[in-house]
Amino acid sequence: MIKADIVARVAELSSIPRNKAVVAVDTIIDSMKGALCDGKRIELRGFGVFQVRDRKKGVGRNPKTGVEVAITPGRTVRFKPGKELKNL
Repeated sequence: MIKADIVARVAELSSIPRNKAVVAVDTIIDSMKGALCDGKRIELRGFGVFQVRDRKKGVGRNPKTGVEVAITPGRTVRFKPGKELKNL
């Protein structure tokens, strides 16, 4: 499913015009991006939790050549599914 599918589904289920559904979906996605950029946790009951976590530095290897590659520390987004989603 892509963003256009989500917009179409929102427009269909809520009986609103497609352009208003686009605004609604964009607003939600922008709000989620902003919260994750601020390091906040997003909890959607019945679906799951999005959380920003620190990633430690390390050493990886190129599987073809075997050359070691340094992995820089950073931040990443993790998703943990909720109980209802797991049970599906």
